[in-house]
Amino acid sequence: MSVDQYRNQVASIQKNIAKLQGDKSKKVEAAAKAGKRSSDAVASAARASSVSTAISKQKEAVRYADEQAKAQIEVGKIEKKIADEQNKIVTAQRRLDDEVAKERKRLDAAQTKRMKEEKKLLADQQRTAREQDRRMQNLGAGLSRHESLHAQTAIEIGRLKALPETITVVFFAADPGSNSVTKLALDEEARLIGERIRASEHRDSVVFHTRWAVRPRDVLQAINELQPSIVHFSGHGTDADMLVLQDDQGMEKHVTKEAIVSAMALGAESVKLVFFNTCFSFNQAQGCLKHVPATIGMNRDVGDLPARVFSAQFYSAIGFGLSIPKAFQQAKALVSMEVPGEEDIPELYLQDDLDENLLILVRPPSI
Repeated sequence: MSVDQYRNQVASIQKNIAKLQGDKSKKVEAAAKAGKRSSDAVASAARASSVSTAISKQKEAVRYADEQAKAQIEVGKIEKKIADEQNKIVTAQRRLDDEVAKERKRLDAAQTKRMKEEKKLLADQQRTAREQDRRMQNLGAGLSRHESLHAQTAIEIGRLKALPETITVVFFAADPGSNSVTKLALDEEARLIGERIRASEHRDSVVFHTRWAVRPRDVLQAINELQPSIVHFSGHGTDADMLVLQDDQGMEKHVTKEAIVSAMALGAESVKLVFFNTCFSFNQAQGCLKHVPATIGMNRDVGDLPARVFSAQFYSAIGFGLSIPKAFQQAKALVSMEVPGEEDIPELYLQDDLDENLLILVRPPSI
């Protein structure tokens, strides 16, 4: 349960205890009144001048004594219920405290990662600024500088020519055990990605494949078969770093971070990007970074709509020839406009000292 649900549970138990304590007070008061009336009746019987009056008062005393006993029994029952509720609130409060601690830990981890990324981004910006200053200082070098720029242009064109004429994206989807209420709109995500790729400038350079109800063996089969540049996972992830695929009976198959990293290592020769569009996938993305230049993961649970908006815009930008970092930022910008507050969930991880130009995947047809 969530923190709010645990808090509501504690509040509900506290309300029950307060009501029971009120009921107990009423019964204690009733017992006291009955006891006094019984005592008064006994005293009256002792003072009675006639036998009939004494017998009547004695019966009255017995009746009130019975009422007192019944009220005291009810008090005992209520005290037992109060004790049970107090045991419940101790358990509920402990679970609430545990969940609050877990949430704080998750938030601290996310903040630490954001600070690390911000620091890296600042370092990249400073390095870019220094490079720009150096280029400006060398503009007056005359013919030799012109020749150098010409050579650099030739190298850049050569690098672009070295890119494959087409890249392949394989879209792995798994949503085991879902029903009409819990079903993820993975088909809508795939449809929207394909639509945005077809609307991009270099649409013929991006080949989009889908694999549904994915089992672990399907991942390696598709990598061997398609030699993809981008591997994309959509579906479910857990806060225990598990990727949720499907087994042969259509049930959930939890794949560990280590296992998925190992699988990506086997496809590293062709794979340039692994995209986890699943909840709590940032550790999986970081693990795969040892084997591929770039990865994308989610730092917490992510909703169906922001996940779909982000991935569709990312592939649209790739289809227009943008680099992976620029496509990532553009996709985040669209999420910020479409689903405000969700844009900080995706995280991009790059291998150290990678030139952004090396992260352009699509070769312009004119080159």
